[in-house]
Amino acid sequence: MSLFFKALGILVIALSAYLSLWPVPLEPVAWDAPKNKGYVGAFSPNTQLAALSQLDIGEDVGPEDVVVANENNELVLYVPVHSGNILRIVPATQERSIIANTKGRPLGIEQAADGTLIVADAYRGLLAVSLSGDVAVLTDNVENTPILYADDLDIAKDGTIYFSDASTRFGAQRFGGTYDASVLEILEHGKTGRLLKYSPQTGITSIVADALSFANGVAMCPDDACVLVNETGTYSIHKYWVAGEKAGTSEIIAQNLPGFPDNINPGRNGTFWVGLFGQRIEVADALSDKPFWRKVIYRLPDFLKPAPIPYTMVIQIDEDGRVLQTLQDPTGAYPAATGAIDDGEDTLFITSLEAENLGYLSLSAKNITP
Repeated sequence: MSLFFKALGILVIALSAYLSLWPVPLEPVAWDAPKNKGYVGAFSPNTQLAALSQLDIGEDVGPEDVVVANENNELVLYVPVHSGNILRIVPATQERSIIANTKGRPLGIEQAADGTLIVADAYRGLLAVSLSGDVAVLTDNVENTPILYADDLDIAKDGTIYFSDASTRFGAQRFGGTYDASVLEILEHGKTGRLLKYSPQTGITSIVADALSFANGVAMCPDDACVLVNETGTYSIHKYWVAGEKAGTSEIIAQNLPGFPDNINPGRNGTFWVGLFGQRIEVADALSDKPFWRKVIYRLPDFLKPAPIPYTMVIQIDEDGRVLQTLQDPTGAYPAATGAIDDGEDTLFITSLEAENLGYLSLSAKNITP
């Protein structure tokens, strides 16, 4: 029996040493997470996203974002997916084809005035993808630093492209993919994300803002005077003024959201749709000011690490961050929702990091105000 207890003691010591001392790639920074108010007020639960209709994307997964286009009076979608493919889907006929593969992980996508698809690729930087399938790198560095995790973008009326670089420490390709790298950036809370801009006229990339804890969704304000950026790691949305009297200033327009804000897309009448990627993690908030214990958490086997609890939600806000409405499915049946895109008619597409199909719903059928 004494031999058993000796062995047990050695095992406990070894396990304690591993959890306390084993090298990990992050150096957590203490911060004070705001107390989560939960699903109250404007965020009171509903089931508007329950039983979403779904559009087949074939063998691909992860329809992260969508471009809605009108080609010859026909609705056409361009969808980036996990495999690197950019899919072309005609909803009316279910016709589906691959127009290109970026050889990376395409995330945010928008269409330029000339029809070219502009893609934020987490592995390769900012790309231009022609409708005939040609792929070109527009930029993969800024001020002599590499762009390690291009995430989302929007295009101003003059063609300037604003896009996020989610982390300058944890590149998506080097650290196991987009999800694993995001966990590192958010758990460390070193605030290394940034908002960048690329000028097609000059080819110059510059830094608009930095010190963001996982810079994520990007959307232009209606007049192009400002840019909205989701800061996933602090559950908040920033507004950066890039033109006019307030140029160079910023403000936080939404904070203490009940989930992780992911993509943000312009809607109708100056509104925006924001996807909340799962519920907040209670233990992560509780340990926000305890860097040592966040390291311990990271050393745990993956199946023991806390992860966002599935909860499907998109919210509609105005330019000042006021919540106008929320669409939810508390069961999280459609997983890892990243955002919502309004087709301008009657359909709201719901995107996802992990889903096997593209979700959508009829606004009129659900009595939802666009």
